[in-house]
Amino acid sequence: MRSANIMDKFFYWWSTRVLRFAWLLIVFFVLLCATSLHYTINNLGVNTDTSTLLSQDLPFQKNRIRWENAFPQDAATILFVVESPTAEQTSMAANTLATRIAANQQLFEYVYIPDDNAFLKQQGFLYLTPEKLEDLSAKLIDAQPFIGYLSQNYHLQGLLEILGKALDNTDDNLPMNLDPLLEGIEQSLVAVQLEQPFALSWQKLLDFNQASDRNTLRSIVSARPIADFNSMKPVEKSLNFAREIAREIQAKDPQVSIRITGKKALEEDEMRVLAEDTVYSGLLALSLIIIVLFIGLRSVKLVLCTLIVLIMGLILTAGFATISVGHLNVLSVAFAILYIGLGVDFAIHICLTFRECWENNMSSEDAIKKSIIMLGFSLFLCALTTSIGFFALIPTDYEGVSELGLISGGGMFIGLLVSLTLLPALLKVFSIKQLRHQQVTSLPDWVSSFPFRHARKIRYASIFLAISALFSLHYVYLDSNPVNLRDPNSESVVAFKDLLKSKTRSPFVLIALSDSLANAEKLASEIQALDTVNKTITLQSFVAKDQQEKLEIIEDLSLVMGPESNSFDRPLEAADSRQALLELQTKIGTALAHPTGKASVELLEKLHRHITEFIVFADGGELSSAKYQQFDASVLGLFPYTMQRLNTGLQAYEFGLDDIPDYISSNWLSPSGVYKIIIDPKYDLNKAENLKAFAIEVQSIDDSVTGLPVSGLAAGDVIAEVFIQSFTTAILVIFLVLLIILKSFRNTLLVIWPLILAGLLTAATNVLLDNPFNFANIIALPLLMGMGVDSGIHIMHRLHAGLGPSEHLLQTSTARGVFFSSLTTLLSFTSLAFTNHQGIASMGLLLAIGISFTLICTLVVLPAFSVRRVPL
Repeated sequence: MRSANIMDKFFYWWSTRVLRFAWLLIVFFVLLCATSLHYTINNLGVNTDTSTLLSQDLPFQKNRIRWENAFPQDAATILFVVESPTAEQTSMAANTLATRIAANQQLFEYVYIPDDNAFLKQQGFLYLTPEKLEDLSAKLIDAQPFIGYLSQNYHLQGLLEILGKALDNTDDNLPMNLDPLLEGIEQSLVAVQLEQPFALSWQKLLDFNQASDRNTLRSIVSARPIADFNSMKPVEKSLNFAREIAREIQAKDPQVSIRITGKKALEEDEMRVLAEDTVYSGLLALSLIIIVLFIGLRSVKLVLCTLIVLIMGLILTAGFATISVGHLNVLSVAFAILYIGLGVDFAIHICLTFRECWENNMSSEDAIKKSIIMLGFSLFLCALTTSIGFFALIPTDYEGVSELGLISGGGMFIGLLVSLTLLPALLKVFSIKQLRHQQVTSLPDWVSSFPFRHARKIRYASIFLAISALFSLHYVYLDSNPVNLRDPNSESVVAFKDLLKSKTRSPFVLIALSDSLANAEKLASEIQALDTVNKTITLQSFVAKDQQEKLEIIEDLSLVMGPESNSFDRPLEAADSRQALLELQTKIGTALAHPTGKASVELLEKLHRHITEFIVFADGGELSSAKYQQFDASVLGLFPYTMQRLNTGLQAYEFGLDDIPDYISSNWLSPSGVYKIIIDPKYDLNKAENLKAFAIEVQSIDDSVTGLPVSGLAAGDVIAEVFIQSFTTAILVIFLVLLIILKSFRNTLLVIWPLILAGLLTAATNVLLDNPFNFANIIALPLLMGMGVDSGIHIMHRLHAGLGPSEHLLQTSTARGVFFSSLTTLLSFTSLAFTNHQGIASMGLLLAIGISFTLICTLVVLPAFSVRRVPL
């Protein structure tokens, strides 16, 4: 009682001083907020580097840093996924993109195509197995008559003429199966008529693609942008430049698709979504809160005072964030929503108590003083316990939420100070003299007395629900894939998940490092034997095997092909394509009358018909010659590029490790002598079980490997420890603080028990909704503990203060305050659930569920475990 009297005297003194210097305090806060806003705008940075969210001293972080220091070109990259229907179009588009990006050294410092460069083009045939190279050689030798004839008659008419000879059976040296080429010509005819883009792939016709194990229809261009981490969008200029180039390439060839993903693109999209959605969520939360305030306070002036206090508190908290941390990260950027949801609680309780006192015929100033005296201590206790929930996050290795905890925890005391100082001053200055009298609550007696009339049933039911919810904890799991936190519809995420299905293009490869090539080869061999590994790549992998045997095949092939393969670096010659089509149609008619087996009858019939239709279509238009030119380009447009690649490949030479050019070897051997091993996964890493198995198996061979799969799992373990540590700390500290202040073990348990029950029910509901914990929402339960205790404190304080003879607890302004403050917080966090950022959305959903259960447990379960009146 003595401490209560001391606090009452302090808050009486405080309220009189505030009311005495009301105008001075308002001017002071306006100037303070203006200073804070100016300082924040000019000094608050944004750290979008997600790798810094966890302590850099953790083992897996040290492994990552070692890799990035040895091979900085691998870190913080943008990946351009180039795709098209043909290998030629893909390669040309990828090389054009890489060349143009590399030319802008102000925005990009490194650009590389891993499997498409001058060395690999020249030595490409040496990487085939002898069997595949023999098959390719046989295919090219069969096609040599075509190539030789075209070199002398370089136009579509020449191609159709030699096709006609083959169908007419006048040249037995031509290949027997003409179906692939005839089918390509038929597809070109149809595409031009339908005004659809189409290009005949000569690499496919000549079996280039089948000879290679890789997917030649997709190419990855890796680029390292120059980033500014003090900007909300550190690589925005680089990305915009690259997107403009991509648009130009795709406009030139509509069949080419260029998607952008990779670490920096993912982070850029994430910050864009956060920036946009945080603004929208904040405005939505503020709008919903205003509506609730009007319903609860029923006074424009009271609502206006509350909003002024809320906005000024938010500005001062932003200033505190600038001073204490200096920047925001992808998690702490949500502090604004947290503050809006929590900071308004203090003002709601003061305004509702002020209204209750005014309705009891007190003067405006007396009502303000009474409100501050009645609520001052409980509001301080609420701010203390809520901040404990935030501050419990500070001493953890999760630096992202540690910063969020510091900013939000400090914001609670800022909100308390503003509510106990600025709000009373505003209430006086606004001179609220007229309020419509209303019932404190319109709840019927049977509802307001429900927790007491059915106390025993509620107690048993709560214990039963708690025990049942305990069983659900077995199904709680942590989704450690950071990609799942982001907007699933953004281009970067869609492309990234598509790449995860690939065995040779997965961005979830693992990286091992070694101090020597011999050790690297030994380690790669051991890892290669694992079930979850598709293949391993080292610098030695670039030295082709059986070179002498393969060079002999290439030399023989070069003699057969002759100089003709190098004579297509000139424009197509003019010819009469219409006449050539008519002559081919005649030859097809003859072949149909006398089948030779060189082409399928069905295909010849279809081609015969489509030639007729195409000539009618082309001749019937105003730009007849343009249609024939379009057809020419569709059939032979990619032929020169294929011949160039063939001629380059025929110039292969024997080479060793020292002959590999620096632009390749520098990606596998660092200047400090560190060798890199890339480990490709065998299975789709979109599936959590495959991701976990891949990381664990490889780590069983080498526990120093790094890469996103290992980092994700290790980060998950750290986050789980953070959760346990912060949650346990919050419970213990809050329990001790309540025990010291309330000086009653029973009353402390009465406040804590509803929170524990609400936490268990929240976890169980989360399991039912299949809303797994992740790097963002796992902080929700410690926050719920800190926030939820506020309502219990207010209810216990009101029970201690006493109730009227015919007054029920749920009919008091305290119950209304708990309800409306919880409702505003609920609406604030619910707005997060509708963001596109899946991590923030899941946190909003989890907090909304938790606050709902906390409100029910506080207003129903807590009174049921207490007595109706607690004697002073």
